Amino acid sequence: MNHPGLVLLCASVLTAVDATAQSKSAVWTAPSAEQVNAIYPDVESLYFDLHRTPELAMHEQQTAAKLAERTKSLGFEVTAGVGGTGIVAVLQNGPGPKVLLRTDMDALPIEEKTGLPFASHVVVKSDSGTSTPVAHACGHDIHMSSWIGTAKLMATNRDRWHGTLILIAQPAEETGEGAAAMIKDGLLTRFPKPDFALAIHDSANQPVGQVGYTSGYALAAADSVDITIFGVGGHGGRPQNTIDPVVIAARTVLALQTIVSRENNPLDPVVITVGTIHGGTKNSIIPDEVKLQLTVRTYKPEVRKRVLASIERVAKGEALAGGAPKEPLVKVTPAANAMYNDPALTKRLVAMLRGVLGQANVVEVEPTMVFEDFAEFNLAGIPSVDVWVGAVKPENFAAAQQSGTPLPQLHSATWAPDYAPTLKMVMTVETTELLELLGH
Repeated sequence: MNHPGLVLLCASVLTAVDATAQSKSAVWTAPSAEQVNAIYPDVESLYFDLHRTPELAMHEQQTAAKLAERTKSLGFEVTAGVGGTGIVAVLQNGPGPKVLLRTDMDALPIEEKTGLPFASHVVVKSDSGTSTPVAHACGHDIHMSSWIGTAKLMATNRDRWHGTLILIAQPAEETGEGAAAMIKDGLLTRFPKPDFALAIHDSANQPVGQVGYTSGYALAAADSVDITIFGVGGHGGRPQNTIDPVVIAARTVLALQTIVSRENNPLDPVVITVGTIHGGTKNSIIPDEVKLQLTVRTYKPEVRKRVLASIERVAKGEALAGGAPKEPLVKVTPAANAMYNDPALTKRLVAMLRGVLGQANVVEVEPTMVFEDFAEFNLAGIPSVDVWVGAVKPENFAAAQQSGTPLPQLHSATWAPDYAPTLKMVMTVETTELLELLGH
């Protein structure tokens, strides 16, 4: 991934936004720095509040209530409880396109270690009944706060655009179930069906002031695979009287990697990771079974189908070769579909963002094998685009590039975005995109 040598800070970008907006008086292309700064204190206050009070997937009741109250006060028609805790806020402003802007609400079961004065100290009971710390270690608090800021900018400037703005606050992005749950609950039938769908995500790999985009496949499909390998247990000192599932499991783990190295086209990305292996109770006892837990990442549907079938074939083949008393149990649980950024819509939005933010600040980035359930909107036939917004202090980013020292990443206990300029940049990016689609 290549980055420009000169990184423009958010303040200078917003100054450029001012000049661009003023030079195109017939069309409001972007919010001015003055407009963004005027609403920023309220956005920052919401950010601190959301960061201190995170909630896990499908438990975002307080979070949803805060977002619903604020969008309703701006004149949106708000419906709560869509797909669980989801919020749909609609602002109709005459004839024109219908555009959806999504934010995600859920936090992660992780203990925050940033040391920030507004850090989360929340501990809750998980669905399994165990106590778990909770933190916004993925930036959804950034997403939600700036989403409210964008809603305010659009609501107070209705004379500058026309059409229907559909804001959704989605639960359970981290578990991959929230978008599908909202769609199943009538998001695309009970409310105006959007012509376009937009989302952003803060980036731990880009400096503040920079926007990253990927045309086409951008984020992976994800499947969880649980494999139970059966054997015949017994004394560890008399292995000849057993069928050892630990050995079968070890051979299976190694054989699974040949699916990627020998069965797959290298130009079609695939990841097969065995994340856990469980079996046995004591060093002198050969167990009756061993369990493997995998995550599988792909892009193309046909590759996904073939890889999952190959995993089952390999597991059964190794069990047969090891003399297992019965076939292994292979359970596949889909987590998310592949995110595909519509190429035509991506090209259109990138052109506008470059005109507002500057050519060097909107860069193409490589696809990644993490997942994002925003993919469901493209699969529903809605042209969709999800872009990255840099959230790393430029000086920290430059130092890391020079030294090779890794930066804290998303889903890390130490991830802490440079929140003030990031919030302002996200509002600028979201409003610019919406105005490109609604403002002409």
